[in-house]
Amino acid sequence: MKTLTISHRDAATGPVLHVAGEMDYDQAPELRRQVDQLPLTPGQCLVLDLSGLEYCDSTGITALLAARQHALAAGADIVLAGVPANLLRVLTLVGLDQVFTLRPDTSPAS
Repeated sequence: MKTLTISHRDAATGPVLHVAGEMDYDQAPELRRQVDQLPLTPGQCLVLDLSGLEYCDSTGITALLAARQHALAAGADIVLAGVPANLLRVLTLVGLDQVFTLRPDTSPAS
């Protein structure tokens, strides 16, 4: 099992979190913790760069939904960038591709 690593950088549009490794029952709470500590303001866009994510179970998807709720509560947007094909398939099957804004990479977040 690969440990979940999350790195943070600020872009002109808002925070960008690069999520890598495996996001499962044991490790998904770390994403929730870090997102909950982000001070988001109205008009910002939280970008979750998932290009390094190798595995995501239902707990990880729940953490993504919690991040969305945190952003919306602050009046901010959220984007999932670089979503791996296996996770994209799951998000599409359950209709979450209609809930999240998906982008191929983080380029709009400069």
